[in-house]
Amino acid sequence: MTDSALAAAYDARAAEYIDRLGDIAQMETADRALIAAWRDATDGPLLDAGSGPGHWTAFLSDEHHEACGIDLSAQFVASAKGRHPGIRFEVGSLREMPYPDDAFGGVLAWYSLIHTAPDDLPEMIDELARVLRPGGSILIGYFDGSSRVPFAHAVAPAYFWSAEELTRMLAGAGLDAVGSERRERAPREPSTRAHGAIIATRRPPSPAT
Repeated sequence: MTDSALAAAYDARAAEYIDRLGDIAQMETADRALIAAWRDATDGPLLDAGSGPGHWTAFLSDEHHEACGIDLSAQFVASAKGRHPGIRFEVGSLREMPYPDDAFGGVLAWYSLIHTAPDDLPEMIDELARVLRPGGSILIGYFDGSSRVPFAHAVAPAYFWSAEELTRMLAGAGLDAVGSERRERAPREPSTRAHGAIIATRRPPSPAT
């Protein structure tokens, strides 16, 4: 699916999505705990890559961290700006982001890579790695399952991934996995598909030879 088609799909359902899943209080306790621990262990500015309505971006922004968000959906970005006026949000693609190299100490990609076609995902991970400082950390949330298998997501086609496959893909972008988790969904959660998350750090540049 192209970026423009994906943006249109989310724009069309933005109001529904924001109502059901646009507030941090609606997020699973375990997810909040994981992201808070990652945030608190990460130095420097943070990027919420695929920020949606901006609730996770606001969660990342505290007295120790400056956070900003980027998302394809203009409707999501407009809502995020209205609800979180002190935080920078912009419309843009994760394939080519408007940030300099090494701009962030941490990048959160929370379920924002799920619609990316498998053949395109390495390029997108390379772009996320580009804006991450050496030693910086990335946290990815995804649907855990057999890698590259598509399924009918409520908004647009999506793909399952495994920690093993993502670890290999991250390594190709200069990112070393340092932790992962998997859990089944609780009955009250909006999705029934198993959750996965992986944390990786960017390697320092190789010494000049």
